[in-house]
Amino acid sequence: MAETPQTPQGEAGAQQATPPRLMIQTQYIKDLSFENPRAPRGMEAGQARPEITVRIDVRTQSQGSDRHEVALHLNVEAKIEQETAFVLELTYAGIFGLMNIPQESLQPILLIEAPRLLFPFARRIVADATRDGGYPPLMIDPIDFVALYRRRQQQAQEAVGQSVGDPTVS
Repeated sequence: MAETPQTPQGEAGAQQATPPRLMIQTQYIKDLSFENPRAPRGMEAGQARPEITVRIDVRTQSQGSDRHEVALHLNVEAKIEQETAFVLELTYAGIFGLMNIPQESLQPILLIEAPRLLFPFARRIVADATRDGGYPPLMIDPIDFVALYRRRQQQAQEAVGQSVGDPTVS
């Protein structure tokens, strides 16, 4: 007769047996703005392609011990020959449930994995809004959230280093 492995009893044993989980509980548009000052001209024939700038930010907010809101902020500005063609601002967010996540893994999961899950939906909203505004759909390139996270960490370390060296900061 084969033996079956025994799991430790009690709450501590249950936590060890349960793997870490990241669950999207809901996702939603928190804020959306599309300004189209060139309407109805939009993309007229013979015009230069617009110069497009995309800025991205990720913010998190705790909604309790095991729930967090992650908000992906996208700011897109398009210019044609120094004239603003359109400005799009989108905050797309989700509520994420986290179970059995070690504390040292919490920030990377919230600032890398969660926005990676939200991004395809936000990208689609941007494409639809630009298309509905009279422009070709803007398909934002995939975002390297790992690089964005590392840049944020580096900026935070530099800010700490500057405040430590600044005698006016108390």
